Amino acid sequence: MGNHPIESLMKTAMESIQQIVDVNTIVGDAVEAPDGSVIIPISRVSCGFAAGGSEFASLEEGKEHVHTGGQAPQLPFGGGAGAGVSVQPVAFLVVGNGNIRLLPVDSNVVVDRLIDTVPDLLDRITGMFHKKKKVSDDIIIARD
Repeated sequence: MGNHPIESLMKTAMESIQQIVDVNTIVGDAVEAPDGSVIIPISRVSCGFAAGGSEFASLEEGKEHVHTGGQAPQLPFGGGAGAGVSVQPVAFLVVGNGNIRLLPVDSNVVVDRLIDTVPDLLDRITGMFHKKKKVSDDIIIARD
Protein backbone atom coordinates (compact mmCIF):
# COMPACT_ATOMS: atom_id res chain seq x y z
CA MET A 1 0.00 0.00 0.00
CA GLY A 2 3.02 2.24 0.46
CA ASN A 3 2.36 5.90 1.08
CA HIS A 4 -1.37 6.23 0.40
CA PRO A 5 -3.10 9.61 1.01
CA ILE A 6 -5.53 8.02 3.52
CA GLU A 7 -2.55 7.24 5.79
CA SER A 8 -1.73 10.94 5.97
CA LEU A 9 -5.36 11.79 6.83
CA MET A 10 -5.48 9.21 9.61
CA LYS A 11 -2.12 10.23 11.03
CA THR A 12 -3.11 13.91 11.19
CA ALA A 13 -6.45 13.13 12.87
CA MET A 14 -4.92 10.77 15.44
CA GLU A 15 -2.20 13.27 16.35
CA SER A 16 -4.87 15.92 16.92
CA ILE A 17 -6.86 13.61 19.19
CA GLN A 18 -3.70 12.75 21.12
CA GLN A 19 -3.04 16.44 21.77
CA ILE A 20 -6.58 16.96 23.09
CA VAL A 21 -6.99 13.86 25.27
CA ASP A 22 -4.40 12.97 27.89
CA VAL A 23 -4.51 11.65 31.44
CA ASN A 24 -4.92 15.19 32.83
CA THR A 25 -8.24 15.42 30.99
CA ILE A 26 -9.61 12.42 32.92
CA VAL A 27 -8.03 13.05 36.33
CA GLY A 28 -7.69 16.82 36.51
CA ASP A 29 -5.13 18.94 38.27
CA ALA A 30 -5.46 19.01 42.05
CA VAL A 31 -6.71 22.23 43.65
CA GLU A 32 -6.02 23.09 47.29
CA ALA A 33 -8.96 24.56 49.20
CA PRO A 34 -8.50 27.21 51.94
CA ASP A 35 -9.15 24.59 54.67
CA GLY A 36 -6.22 22.48 53.42
CA SER A 37 -8.33 19.89 51.58
CA VAL A 38 -7.23 18.83 48.11
CA ILE A 39 -9.92 18.59 45.42
CA ILE A 40 -9.28 16.49 42.31
CA PRO A 41 -11.82 16.60 39.43
CA ILE A 42 -12.62 13.29 37.70
CA SER A 43 -14.12 13.28 34.18
CA ARG A 44 -15.36 10.79 31.61
CA VAL A 45 -13.80 11.18 28.17
CA SER A 46 -15.32 9.63 25.05
CA CYS A 47 -13.91 9.98 21.60
CA GLY A 48 -14.76 8.78 18.12
CA PHE A 49 -12.78 8.75 14.93
CA ALA A 50 -13.59 8.10 11.26
CA ALA A 51 -11.61 8.37 8.05
CA GLY A 52 -12.36 7.42 4.50
CA GLY A 53 -11.46 8.11 0.94
CA SER A 54 -11.77 7.05 -2.63
CA GLU A 55 -9.77 7.15 -5.82
CA PHE A 56 -11.55 8.46 -8.91
CA ALA A 57 -11.02 7.62 -12.56
CA SER A 58 -9.56 10.38 -14.71
CA LEU A 59 -12.09 12.53 -16.57
CA GLU A 60 -9.71 13.24 -19.42
CA GLU A 61 -10.68 11.28 -22.50
CA GLY A 62 -8.13 9.45 -24.54
CA LYS A 63 -5.56 9.19 -21.74
CA GLU A 64 -4.76 5.81 -20.35
CA HIS A 65 -3.07 5.27 -17.05
CA VAL A 66 0.30 3.65 -17.47
CA HIS A 67 1.25 0.89 -15.09
CA THR A 68 4.88 1.23 -14.07
CA GLY A 69 6.91 -1.28 -12.12
CA GLY A 70 3.94 -3.31 -10.89
CA GLN A 71 2.47 -0.33 -9.00
CA ALA A 72 -1.13 0.79 -9.40
CA PRO A 73 -1.62 3.96 -11.45
CA GLN A 74 -1.89 7.24 -9.53
CA LEU A 75 -5.55 8.27 -9.62
CA PRO A 76 -7.10 11.43 -8.23
CA PHE A 77 -7.89 10.91 -4.54
CA GLY A 78 -10.63 12.42 -2.41
CA GLY A 79 -11.02 11.76 1.28
CA GLY A 80 -11.74 13.08 4.68
CA ALA A 81 -11.34 12.38 8.35
CA GLY A 82 -13.15 13.52 11.45
CA ALA A 83 -13.08 13.08 15.16
CA GLY A 84 -15.15 14.06 18.15
CA VAL A 85 -14.33 14.26 21.83
CA SER A 86 -16.76 14.52 24.72
CA VAL A 87 -15.62 15.43 28.24
CA GLN A 88 -18.17 15.07 31.07
CA PRO A 89 -17.44 15.81 34.73
CA VAL A 90 -18.24 12.75 36.84
CA ALA A 91 -17.09 13.47 40.38
CA PHE A 92 -14.70 15.28 42.68
CA LEU A 93 -12.27 13.43 44.91
CA VAL A 94 -11.83 15.36 48.17
CA VAL A 95 -8.83 14.49 50.35
CA GLY A 96 -8.46 16.22 53.70
CA ASN A 97 -8.99 16.11 57.45
CA GLY A 98 -8.05 12.43 57.51
CA ASN A 99 -10.85 11.50 55.08
CA ILE A 100 -11.15 10.69 51.41
CA ARG A 101 -14.57 11.32 49.87
CA LEU A 102 -15.88 10.92 46.35
CA LEU A 103 -18.54 13.52 45.57
CA PRO A 104 -20.45 12.52 42.42
CA VAL A 105 -21.83 15.22 40.15
CA ASP A 106 -24.94 13.45 38.78
CA SER A 107 -26.53 11.47 41.58
CA ASN A 108 -28.86 11.64 44.51
CA VAL A 109 -26.95 13.60 47.15
CA VAL A 110 -29.11 12.35 50.04
CA VAL A 111 -28.36 8.69 49.28
CA ASP A 112 -24.65 9.44 48.91
CA ARG A 113 -24.59 11.26 52.26
CA LEU A 114 -26.33 8.33 53.95
CA ILE A 115 -23.82 5.89 52.51
CA ASP A 116 -20.96 8.14 53.64
CA THR A 117 -22.30 8.32 57.21
CA VAL A 118 -22.87 4.55 57.68
CA PRO A 119 -19.29 3.76 58.83
CA ASP A 120 -19.34 6.65 61.33
CA LEU A 121 -22.75 5.58 62.58
CA LEU A 122 -21.56 1.99 63.08
CA ASP A 123 -18.52 3.24 65.00
CA ARG A 124 -20.74 5.30 67.30
CA ILE A 125 -23.14 2.39 67.95
CA THR A 126 -20.22 0.05 68.66
CA GLY A 127 -18.75 2.68 71.00
CA MET A 128 -22.06 2.94 72.88
CA PHE A 129 -22.16 -0.83 73.46
CA HIS A 130 -18.57 -0.83 74.71
CA LYS A 131 -19.36 2.04 77.12
CA LYS A 132 -22.45 0.22 78.48
CA LYS A 133 -20.44 -2.98 78.95
CA LYS A 134 -17.65 -1.08 80.74
CA VAL A 135 -20.18 0.70 83.01
CA SER A 136 -21.89 -2.59 83.90
CA ASP A 137 -18.48 -4.23 84.54
CA ASP A 138 -17.55 -1.30 86.83
CA ILE A 139 -20.84 -1.67 88.75
CA ILE A 140 -20.22 -5.40 89.28
CA ILE A 141 -16.66 -4.73 90.47
CA ALA A 142 -17.89 -1.98 92.85
CA ARG A 143 -20.46 -4.34 94.41
CA ASP A 144 -17.83 -7.00 95.15
